[in-house]
Amino acid sequence: MIGCFVTGTDTGVGKTLVAAGLLHALARRHRRVVGMKPVAAGLDGNGDSEDASALRAASTLAVPAALDNPVLLADPLSPHIAAQRAGVRIDVSALVRSYQALAAQADAVVVEGAGGFHVPLSDSATGADLAQALALPVVLVVGLRLGCLSHALLTAEAIRSRGLALAGWVANRVHPAMDAVDENITYLRTHLGAPLLADIAHQRPPDARSTVLALPAQWQ
Repeated sequence: MIGCFVTGTDTGVGKTLVAAGLLHALARRHRRVVGMKPVAAGLDGNGDSEDASALRAASTLAVPAALDNPVLLADPLSPHIAAQRAGVRIDVSALVRSYQALAAQADAVVVEGAGGFHVPLSDSATGADLAQALALPVVLVVGLRLGCLSHALLTAEAIRSRGLALAGWVANRVHPAMDAVDENITYLRTHLGAPLLADIAHQRPPDARSTVLALPAQWQ
């Protein structure tokens, strides 16, 4: 079973676009692929998570919401605050059990984290704790904007400090008018120590199906 954890340098950098793109790429090689959004904060107009819905649309395996989005919080806030307001406790071990149940049914699972790598899930746990508990290789989405170099290097360092493999990274051109964007990508290709899986042009609206992503070498 193939699995990965998608994280980002920040919120709003395109993790869902990349996670869905990975699902589409995996579906060309595997029959049962499924996305997972363990914790989602914020509801769309249908009372669901926009991120979880996008992952379901890119999946070939339909599963209960309790497995692919076990924690759905109403407020679009840091998960620990949204959970406090909802009277919910986010339990990392319960999220891992949901992942394991998905993995037992699938050929490939793409897990999308919330926010940045160290986003708080509770007073005592972060997204990094979840990634470490899942023990999956990590794909890092870098939102190309001023400050992204430090954010990307710090996140890569944090991923490796947890004993996790950085399987690859994606450059997402979230700011179409960013100055020196190619120079930023060149620097990160030299210093992140992981393969560049995609350089995504600015998209409005984002289209995961047309986003071309290379799969990490271990999944070829």
